[in-house]
Amino acid sequence: MENLINAINDIVWSNALIVLCLGAGIYFSIRTRFLQLRLFPDMLRLLFKGESSDKGVSSFQAFSMAIAGRVGTGNIAGVATAIAMGGPGAVFWMWVIAFLGSASAFIEATLGQIFKQVQDGQYRGGPAYYIEKGLGMKWYAVVFALATIISMAFLLPGVQSNSIATSMYAAFNIPVGITGGAITVLLALIIFGGVRRIGRVAEIAVPFMAGAYLLMTFVIIGLNITEVPAVLSLIIKSAFNIEPAFAGVFGMAISWGVKRGIYSNEAGQGTAPHAAAAAEVSHPAKQGLVQAFSVYVDTMLVCTATAFMILFTGQYNVINPDGGFIVENAPGIAFGPAFTQQAVNTHFPSLGGGFVAISLLLFAFTTIMAYYYIAETNLSYLSAKTSKGLLWALRVLMLAATFYGSVKTAEAAWVLGDIGVGIMAWLNMVAMLLLSKPALAALKDYEKQVKAGLDPVFSPIHLNIKNASEWEKPEEIKKEVIA
Repeated sequence: MENLINAINDIVWSNALIVLCLGAGIYFSIRTRFLQLRLFPDMLRLLFKGESSDKGVSSFQAFSMAIAGRVGTGNIAGVATAIAMGGPGAVFWMWVIAFLGSASAFIEATLGQIFKQVQDGQYRGGPAYYIEKGLGMKWYAVVFALATIISMAFLLPGVQSNSIATSMYAAFNIPVGITGGAITVLLALIIFGGVRRIGRVAEIAVPFMAGAYLLMTFVIIGLNITEVPAVLSLIIKSAFNIEPAFAGVFGMAISWGVKRGIYSNEAGQGTAPHAAAAAEVSHPAKQGLVQAFSVYVDTMLVCTATAFMILFTGQYNVINPDGGFIVENAPGIAFGPAFTQQAVNTHFPSLGGGFVAISLLLFAFTTIMAYYYIAETNLSYLSAKTSKGLLWALRVLMLAATFYGSVKTAEAAWVLGDIGVGIMAWLNMVAMLLLSKPALAALKDYEKQVKAGLDPVFSPIHLNIKNASEWEKPEEIKKEVIA
């Protein structure tokens, strides 16, 4: 069974997917004229504008929900794994996929907004919705929805809960079963409260968790500030096969950098459009830009902070594909959260284990919350009127998967998670490439209105965008409430 799962993972994460992700990012960057650079001020300006409504959450709440999904185990354990498998150069390729992925994130989030609809009194949207409405391919949309429910509810929660449980055991000697039970109960209290409760919790937890983690990393970076040029040089040389020590893992640097980058920032994977669609805004491009910024927060800030901590302190090993180690700076330390724990311990002895464990608890738990919301949205898509029975079944099964993941092996959890991420990325990337025209038209319209000194308001009829039903009703085309 294990061999079969690994074989499936190898097929899903073949070089073709890596080329697709990089190629799509380049294409969208060119078509949007590198909005990730041009419109960066707009991203910041729009982040805190707008308020929630009876049907939608505020821009910041949608941003927080997306960050809750993006910032998780991948930002700590994933970065360490990328370095262990691909060397320091993998960090550079994580940056590349984040920069290019910011444009991809704009496209998918804007599409999510354009083709959203109201279900059960709430805005719902995501790839399944825009695949059906934009491409007219119901079967494709159903396949995506089913794949997403399986991934979000069954394959991916185990990665997060496993990381929480193992780190809490390593730091505080708490049995994994007890930790698994505790997070399962806490998760139940939140997800049974619905999307608005998820939005409120994310709005509070995300800034706190990211701020605390970044504060620690900035302290460590400050203590090693003179090493910044050397570390940057090491990353870049390793990324381009210039550093002889890591020549043997040059290809691995690209593949693991891209793989862990996508896992962490989720750009193009099809997860963030669900949160983006829930936002109450006057123009889809507004939320598209906010979501593009969230990729920067995830990778350029949080992932980079983790990488710098590890590389500054030298607390990492790089595995030789042919066996043994290319670099073994931390003998006996397994790759993953332990690299980060050792990095913190270098400057603050005995603090690393607890600090990383608590950080993982916050990062991973909010990610599981986001997974549930995405799974529920796709269930709503499949069932026009979501019954309480189906919702209860989804919640119970996801809670079971969360607990089970906390007590199984980390390797099995990561492989299953990679399969889920990869399948969603394949399905969504292809759909985005086929359906980018409406998102590009929305961007052009947004910039035109801003240039004219207006607060952009979206009208799909004027842009000849069909099936954007929620925006076609005059009473639904309303100006964003300025906070």
